[in-house]
Amino acid sequence: MTADDVCADGQASPAERVRTVLAAAESFTAITDAHTCDLVGGGLHRVGEDGRLLLRLPAGCRLAGEVAVAPRGTLPAVLKFTDVAPVAVRDRVRSRVTVAGWLARAAPEDEDDGTATFRMVTAHVALGTPAGPVTVGLDELALARPDVLALHEAAMLTHLVDDHADVVALLTRLVDPRLLQGVVRVWPLAMDRRGITLRLEHAHSHEDVLLRFPAPVGEAGQAGDRVRALLAAARACRRGSRLPSRP
Repeated sequence: MTADDVCADGQASPAERVRTVLAAAESFTAITDAHTCDLVGGGLHRVGEDGRLLLRLPAGCRLAGEVAVAPRGTLPAVLKFTDVAPVAVRDRVRSRVTVAGWLARAAPEDEDDGTATFRMVTAHVALGTPAGPVTVGLDELALARPDVLALHEAAMLTHLVDDHADVVALLTRLVDPRLLQGVVRVWPLAMDRRGITLRLEHAHSHEDVLLRFPAPVGEAGQAGDRVRALLAAARACRRGSRLPSRP
């Protein structure tokens, strides 16, 4: 993580958020002038240390064929990645990343396993959030790193919901009681190095609240200790949860 990864208010920068979405995504949509295809499965893309996006696709797929016949071997393309909450909250899409540019073969020959590697010559990157779209500079993207919990968040949140629902109710003791008025259900929406974000669902709306860890997570192995510290703080609160039990 670099100093540029954190905004003045302590939140992750747009560049880090983009890198985090790209690191965790297991699917994306590729759009060319000729067609749109959804690509699903781990290992189909990766981001290099310099922020360059690489795709590894079946050598005989339609997208690979389009690149092969494109003028100068570069195909205009838009790649779309969607960050979806791993638990069944209302409005599960947390953000979207759009990468526009040109696809080109990274090597002249197919790989031995029948795949081909393509590099994305990026021209524009945008992060779409509920607050609106943000353009991310390519230099910023190259310097940023994904959140340390990017590859672990989904498993941790689903484990929390499936096996420790009582813990979520306990954590609401750390929420300002005024925010709990009218809340009918609570879910853990996200977890990153800063803390756990709870989604407080009302009958027709919702609000997200960040419960900050006592110190940011520096590596994935520290996450358990940070969560236990939050729980200890919640147990020390005198007031109990005002939320009903989740069905």
